[in-house]
Amino acid sequence: MTGPTPDVPLGPLAVRSAVGGVMMGLANLVPGISGGTMLLAAGVYPRFIEGIAEVTTLRFRAPSLVVLAGVAVAAGAAIVLLAGTVKDLVVDHRWVMYSLFIGLTLGGVPLVKKLIGDMDGRAWGGAVVGFIGMAALALAQAQGVSTPGGSDAGFLMFLVAGVAGASAMILPGVSGGYLLLVLDMYVPILSGIDAFKEALKAGDVAGLMEPALGVVLPVGIGVVVGIAGVSNLLKFFLDRFEKQTLGLLLGLLVGAVVGLWPFQHGVEPQLGDVVKGRVMTAETLLDLDHEDWPTEVFTPAPAQVGGSLALMLLGLGLTIGVARMGTTE
Repeated sequence: MTGPTPDVPLGPLAVRSAVGGVMMGLANLVPGISGGTMLLAAGVYPRFIEGIAEVTTLRFRAPSLVVLAGVAVAAGAAIVLLAGTVKDLVVDHRWVMYSLFIGLTLGGVPLVKKLIGDMDGRAWGGAVVGFIGMAALALAQAQGVSTPGGSDAGFLMFLVAGVAGASAMILPGVSGGYLLLVLDMYVPILSGIDAFKEALKAGDVAGLMEPALGVVLPVGIGVVVGIAGVSNLLKFFLDRFEKQTLGLLLGLLVGAVVGLWPFQHGVEPQLGDVVKGRVMTAETLLDLDHEDWPTEVFTPAPAQVGGSLALMLLGLGLTIGVARMGTTE
């Protein structure tokens, strides 16, 4: 960006960062939802990028440290504590969760528009490119892909998954959870986190070591590398091409909604169906988790339409309210 972001009292900034971190953590548990989108919606995305760029160049300012600590602690807590719950909610109540996430996502649009200021040709060009790119990605997500990871993945694959997931995690509109699905690492990582949490609760040191060293450590290293690299690259573009970059982020934000059509549900595959690049046999059907079932659109009942609209408005109101915390106008 052209200069440091405006000063905001540290108290409201810490609250906004924590809320954004929780939203980011929840979003990155859900394939198709972007954690970066949630940080944009919460109003801390530019500060988050700026803070990482500062820390990785050994500059330490209180506002940046507050933002980074708030986001990291809240996102980590949300992921560790709610991984299983959120996954089950999305699988079993997809239309409810997606409706809420549509509202949360669109609530960030006024904030990004405010960051841009006047929408000139540079901003509109970036917005169009971002929207088209995100819409194309959303359509591709529905087609199924081959998957190089899986339950037999080793340390290197978990490291790669951490880098890829974190890189996407901070790009608004790009889902880290979806990239983990592409790599077939979504379920192994969430299962490892669940195992780590349960061993920690039980005080089982021996049981803690396997998920800690085999999953949490390589994914954690990858996350740090991915976030630091992409954040510094974004900082570079925001400094030199601010209008175009913010326009691109706006397009990604709006385009993310394309992949969140709420009225879809998982459908149990049959013998011979192709799911994520694999032909379903009796054995693969038994091994296929419920969350990996292909989805299909259904016709909603009037009550579901009304409920969906109410949830969208709730999410919209939440993110607009969060974004107004600590404004200096």
